[in-house]
Amino acid sequence: MAEKGLFLSVIIPAYNEEKRLPGTLERIHQYLQKKGFAYEIIVVDDGSRDKTVWVAEEFKKKDSNLRIVKNPRNMGKGFTVRNGMLNGRGRYLLFTDSDLSTPIEEFDRFLPRFEQGYDIVIGSRALRDSVIKVSQPWYRVFMGKTFNLIVRTMFWTRIKDTQCGFKCFTREAARAVFPRQTVWGFGFDVEVLFIARKLGYKICEFPVEWSDSPDTKVNAIKDSAKMFWELLKIRLNLLRMR
Repeated sequence: MAEKGLFLSVIIPAYNEEKRLPGTLERIHQYLQKKGFAYEIIVVDDGSRDKTVWVAEEFKKKDSNLRIVKNPRNMGKGFTVRNGMLNGRGRYLLFTDSDLSTPIEEFDRFLPRFEQGYDIVIGSRALRDSVIKVSQPWYRVFMGKTFNLIVRTMFWTRIKDTQCGFKCFTREAARAVFPRQTVWGFGFDVEVLFIARKLGYKICEFPVEWSDSPDTKVNAIKDSAKMFWELLKIRLNLLRMR
């Protein structure tokens, strides 16, 4: 059960984020302080080699609602998000990229979707009303569209953007989906959404504001190849009824 009175858990996966994390935490803190609900912020450290943990510990002096969860070692974004989501205690669990490419304020527009009966609301950069303030380089846009076309073909889904790092789950959905996750890399989004659909949870893809970060840690070649193999793993798991 959700902790009594705790409305929202914000999960931030972090790997070597000592530079971006202070501004991110401050913006999230300022946003949540204006709300009338109880919250927690969870920074999940993925084996950082810089001062990421120290930065989070220092900010905890300002906001006691912040918690730090540590992976045993560098495990990948999928494992990191999973660790945070399974540690979250709120009624709703939102994970967001540490660069806040999607502003935290977009959560305001997610809430009505839950009231309409959805279990999961995911940010999308590919819908008509999505607002791309700073676009990716052309080759990343092309690769992203190609990846999503492959996803829609392999998994019979109408979701146009599985990879936007701004997704919110009800606690019930998170507790059902994330223990079944097996992909630890960047392809995890596809797997958790596919699992959620197989379990019968209602997913709303919703247009958000988004800005590309020049400091992205996604390698266009290496990580794209790895994500393709992760899709094959998910597909194989389906065939094996896992």
